[in-house]
Amino acid sequence: MTRLASLRGAAPAWIDQLRNKGYCIIPDALPAGAIAALEADLDPVFAATPFCQGRFYGESTKRFGSLLRRSRHAAQLVLNPIILAMVEEILGPACDRIQLNVAQAIEIHPGEVRQFPHRDHDMWQGEKGNHEYLVNVIWPLTPFTRDNGATQIYPGSHGPNGMARDELGEPIIAECGPGSAICFLGSTAHGAGANRTGHVRRGIVIGYCLGWLKPYENQWLAYPPEIARTFPRELSALARYTQHRPNLGNFEGQCPSILLGDRVPENIGAIDALRPDQEAMIEGFGQPAWG
Repeated sequence: MTRLASLRGAAPAWIDQLRNKGYCIIPDALPAGAIAALEADLDPVFAATPFCQGRFYGESTKRFGSLLRRSRHAAQLVLNPIILAMVEEILGPACDRIQLNVAQAIEIHPGEVRQFPHRDHDMWQGEKGNHEYLVNVIWPLTPFTRDNGATQIYPGSHGPNGMARDELGEPIIAECGPGSAICFLGSTAHGAGANRTGHVRRGIVIGYCLGWLKPYENQWLAYPPEIARTFPRELSALARYTQHRPNLGNFEGQCPSILLGDRVPENIGAIDALRPDQEAMIEGFGQPAWG
């Protein structure tokens, strides 16, 4: 059995853990060599990026996005088939399609303090509890340990019951190495730990959210058409070069993927992009009643 086939076979168990505990950690989700190649591409960007400002982001922490244009290896993380299957299972019932919410690199330096525990879905002000808004995946570039700031996750803090708890309880420390995938729901409380070592802790956050939300990272600015047209179709669609039915995120009334062709028409006619139930309602509207 291949490694990918083995992972696919275990996917239902990880989905169950994600639903029941609010998180799961998938070992060997990608070869360590692929992660090392990505880190090599990003190493000069880490060096050139200034430290963050503000206690939430961390003033001894560096962050930068737009990873899909910084390294061709980043696409392997975003398009991981096991992760995408899990995300579709969790988010699919509440949207027509999922989208990329963020692709961000994070480097926590020695001396950084523990991050405030938080839920990532709080970036949106809609009512919480009826469905999940996003699924995040952290991919370690360096080993995550208790001492270097490994992510702390609060099991059972997710969903309406978890959010109603008065206390978060004790967190688990997501200790794992490059190639592993730390997955958690948008309603799961978590935060980076303190880095008490003499070395940096590096990781990648790939987040997916409901397709009708405004994403954390402005995908059209991160990946303008001249960049997005180099992506595989599935990747450009995740980066918002597609519509969310009905007609959401269009360009001149059409799917924004029209911008990825060799020639973009000067004048574009609008075309419906409706859900099947909406198509059915319109089909029967105004028709004579037969009896």
